[in-house]
Amino acid sequence: MRSAALRTNHSAPASRHAEPLARYARVKEYIRSTIQSGTWRAGDRIPSELSLVDTLGVSRMTINRALRELADEGLLTRLSGVGTFVAQAKPQSTLLMIADIGDEVRSRGHEYSCTHVMLAREAAPAHVSTALGLEPGASVYRIICVHRENGLPVQLEDRYVNPAVVPEFIDQDFTRTRPSEYLMSIVPAHEIEHIVDAGLPTRTEAQWLEIGPEAPCLTLVRRTWSSGVAVTFARFVHPGSRYRLGCRFSPDTPRSQS
Repeated sequence: MRSAALRTNHSAPASRHAEPLARYARVKEYIRSTIQSGTWRAGDRIPSELSLVDTLGVSRMTINRALRELADEGLLTRLSGVGTFVAQAKPQSTLLMIADIGDEVRSRGHEYSCTHVMLAREAAPAHVSTALGLEPGASVYRIICVHRENGLPVQLEDRYVNPAVVPEFIDQDFTRTRPSEYLMSIVPAHEIEHIVDAGLPTRTEAQWLEIGPEAPCLTLVRRTWSSGVAVTFARFVHPGSRYRLGCRFSPDTPRSQS
């Protein structure tokens, strides 16, 4: 038996184009409220499109649009040939310190893995040499890697390192240790700068992160200094639907002013 919960009031005046919008929006609200109530939990497979058509009394096209948009918003995960699942809550990374993503992932009981795209010595682009306080075109080390949580890319790391400070960086086996882990063990970070921006990935970044080119991302740009000398300039690109950035801290007690 079909539910009347999502049926529209045909006696109310409406434009030809308003009704489909109202219906798919209602489907989204129904799914959201079912998840928020705890009926469907993170990792649960939700009913099939045909089952939802029968339950909610709307077209399959309406159901498909609602599920697709909720997946784009990060509430659902759709696996071709398998089904649609309630997405896990997005992990959050701190902004007040250098967090090791491998440790973060494992602390949630999930599997961490890393794919290395490149490790090379190259001439620094203008924005990198400026960021590191080097001469234009100075030689720098560069490493690119993709960090995964349960096989899903959650962070693209694109890091430049000052060879004068860490000359043996390029000789390391980063299949055994992470770049951030190695750097923290070798060079103390006396000063850290974090800048967060939102935007779209480049086509190459989208391919590495296995997302569409229109998928919004959060990018954390980090610079570190040791004893006043710039050590690293790095970009960490996170798919917005899979990751978030935040922190919690206690501010210092304000000092009285005369």
